[in-house]
Amino acid sequence: MIAFDNIAYTVFTFALAAVMAGIIAYYYNPARRQEVEEPKHRMLRDDE
Repeated sequence: MIAFDNIAYTVFTFALAAVMAGIIAYYYNPARRQEVEEPKHRMLRDDE
């Protein structure tokens, strides 16, 4: 019989992997590219 600890550890591992994949998918979504790149471009722009 499989121990509850093993099942809980496996479910928790897959849950963390799913959360991490969701964060990566959200951040690298092409629709958000402008929002993500804007601070970099603003910093490099001349103030004059």
